[in-house]
Amino acid sequence: MVRTSALLLLALPLAASALETPLSRRAQRHQSEDLFGAQLALDMQMMQEAGYNISEALGASDELERLQKTLQKRAATTGFNYGGSSKVRGVNLGGWLVSEPFIKPSLFLGVHKRDSRIVDEYTFCRYHPDGRAAARAALMQHWASWMTEADIKAIAAAGLNHVRIPIGYWALGVVPANEYYISGALYYLKLAVLWAGRANLRVLIDLHGAPGSQNGFDNSGRQGPIEWHTSADNVARTKKLLLALVAEFQQSKYTNIVTAIQPLNEPAGFVDGVLPVAKQYYLDSYKIVRFGGTSKANKLLFNIHDVFVGLSYWTGFMAKATSYSNVMSDTHIYTMFDDVQIKYTDAQRIQKYCSYSSDVSALSAGGKRPIVGEWTAASTDCSGKIPGITYKSTDTVKGLGGGARYDGTAIGATYKVGSCTGKTGSGANFSSAYKASLRKFYEVQTTVYERGSGWIMWTWKMESGDDWSYQAGLKYGWIPKNPTEKKYGNQC
Repeated sequence: MVRTSALLLLALPLAASALETPLSRRAQRHQSEDLFGAQLALDMQMMQEAGYNISEALGASDELERLQKTLQKRAATTGFNYGGSSKVRGVNLGGWLVSEPFIKPSLFLGVHKRDSRIVDEYTFCRYHPDGRAAARAALMQHWASWMTEADIKAIAAAGLNHVRIPIGYWALGVVPANEYYISGALYYLKLAVLWAGRANLRVLIDLHGAPGSQNGFDNSGRQGPIEWHTSADNVARTKKLLLALVAEFQQSKYTNIVTAIQPLNEPAGFVDGVLPVAKQYYLDSYKIVRFGGTSKANKLLFNIHDVFVGLSYWTGFMAKATSYSNVMSDTHIYTMFDDVQIKYTDAQRIQKYCSYSSDVSALSAGGKRPIVGEWTAASTDCSGKIPGITYKSTDTVKGLGGGARYDGTAIGATYKVGSCTGKTGSGANFSSAYKASLRKFYEVQTTVYERGSGWIMWTWKMESGDDWSYQAGLKYGWIPKNPTEKKYGNQC
């Protein structure tokens, strides 16, 4: 029988202020059950019954305790100075514990052709043509194989020091039957943290999908409606599940491994009503991440996304001069999901990247530790075209992947910049000129973002879109083996 640690959990009041006194000891005694430990036990039972070896996870806690002795010694001499001289250089483990069609299309393509409603993880679980058991088996195989310890070792060998791990809310506890998601990914989150500790990598855990979807993107779990902010219950559930996550990873055995938690990825601030709800959620969730259901602050960094309104909007929010501490700001920079920027020349694109320097520098001066938590060397959205799917701008329903603005196949596209041939797919087919451009985009962005606290590129690996893959960039030469190497010098 799997044994789990006794963690504490409390569902906080929805409108609680982040500056209220942390949870009282009496409140702690009345906290609800250990959701993280209970869900992890269910995941491990499921894996064991399916024939997977779970011995490594069973021994993880003891090994993490032993690792801490080594990591604490390293930290005493080479501790990571967030917001100071140390720079975050990392990569996202995208498409793994929250699956995405453009990252691993083979998981979706066959079932989508049998039922065109399948376009994301939610619909994969709900409409899988062979039933829920088949969907569960496919996800289990995906979790077990898409990222392994060999990937973590390769990331460390590439000179990187951080990984950002997206996780969906449905992994953190049993979801209502009418939400359809299949749990099981929590088991691999725990393993990934263990692997990162072995490799001396630090981990930022990112709540990538919330109940109701905070942005309507397929990477939130469900493409389409944006309903997180419209329901007090959705927000309350998000906070409850976030506390389960924090209660686990604030423990001393994770110190120097899990260093930051992002309470929500990419709330859609471009939609009416989302920004004020997100701001209040940040105020409430600050207490959750920094205190984790106890009366004493932990060491975790509280990492907040800019809600698509830009870093400068947040300059005075949770400022260093207030009672807030350990706040890290995050923005995501892509120059291909916009009708103007998709048409940029290389020179214009480089100039655009250089323009972010003032924002990251200003937030650094204000103590907000700005990182660019998602970005890419890619210059087109061509990887959104899933091989085997035909796209037309006259389509009325966004299908799997969604087509590309670049070649005029995205829904409603009224222009074409060029052909996607040679812009995505295998890096072996990229021209020398195109790889030189990718190298320039990589170098200028890493230079600019290190004027803040650093960067975490999206993403480590892709199944068929090498222009977005750090792993492929290393293999084919547009990403240097030393991330500080600058072949093209100061492009700004």
